[in-house]
Amino acid sequence: MKTPKKGKRPQGHCYADTGAEKARVIARINRIEGQLRGVKKMVEQEKQCMDVLRQISSISGAVRGLWTQVLGDHLSGCIAGAVQRHEKPLVDELVEFLQKTK
Repeated sequence: MKTPKKGKRPQGHCYADTGAEKARVIARINRIEGQLRGVKKMVEQEKQCMDVLRQISSISGAVRGLWTQVLGDHLSGCIAGAVQRHEKPLVDELVEFLQKTK
């Protein structure tokens, strides 16, 4: 595989190299979608603000968990492979991204 130029990435999604990993990511996303629909319904039904805020906090935690899972998969898949192949641009891209997401 060629070393990608800035702005170019190798084809494929290394965060989900196996069907089980992809299914795990999709299941998390589906749960988050369901939680969001639930909050929308709560707002439409004019439920108590604190109840809505609790659900939003729960969604926020779920999104952080998804982010952590995908990042972990990226580190153990894409980044580990890039290090073995001496593809520094992929590592640099991740470092730059993490600096922006403080």
